Amino acid sequence: MSANSPESTAVPYVDYGYGSHVGLRRELNEDSFVVSGRLFVVADGMGGHEAGEVASSLAVQALAEGWESHAGQVGQQEIQRFLDDADARIRQATDSKAGTTLSGAVVVEAEDKDTGEDTNGQWQWLVFNIGDSRTYLLNDGALIRLTRDHSQVQELVDSGMITAEEVHSHPQRNVITRALGAGDVWGADFTRATVAAGQRLLVCSDGLTGELTDEQIGQILNAGRNAQETVDWLIHQSLRHGGRDNVTVILVDVGTD
Repeated sequence: MSANSPESTAVPYVDYGYGSHVGLRRELNEDSFVVSGRLFVVADGMGGHEAGEVASSLAVQALAEGWESHAGQVGQQEIQRFLDDADARIRQATDSKAGTTLSGAVVVEAEDKDTGEDTNGQWQWLVFNIGDSRTYLLNDGALIRLTRDHSQVQELVDSGMITAEEVHSHPQRNVITRALGAGDVWGADFTRATVAAGQRLLVCSDGLTGELTDEQIGQILNAGRNAQETVDWLIHQSLRHGGRDNVTVILVDVGTD
């Protein structure tokens, strides 16, 4: 949106960039994404020839339609209902043979939570994820991962059995423990973070994080390029480091004016 758009008086001014690439080893791009108003989502489909593409596409479609039907006035309960709808659509369309990971964020009005603080006019990122697609926040130059992967390797890291550095080469790195449209668990994890000037919000599929470390991603985000140039650079670097999977990236900048 531009600084002169009608929304700019109500929500933080943002610039954003986005892109998706099939990678160097896949025939199809099974990632899908949506950028709509204050909704930013990446879905990474799985399930064989074209089925993963169907799953990820249905997921972002359900979220976008839900967002539009509520005129952007949504919270955690509404997002989970949209995800429940997406899960049902995927199971029906693919006979429960495909699924998708998903992560994203919406900009919402800050909640008071009975703290007594004045939150009038303040905004928050409402972040959600299922599977190993991720959302990060660059705040004052520090890269913060706002999501936790639902994967076997994440459980191994949490238990201390492997290090974060070993994840990239682990044979079970692609095993997901939670997905939309597949398995018994598809509820999202939610977290909130305060929107502040100068921040960069990154939403991506594991085609990025499977090739680049958080440190490498942080260096690129801190290099001072605009949102679209940074997205293109991130995708280019993921390809240079192997491009083993589809890679999709959304980057949202909160303006300082």
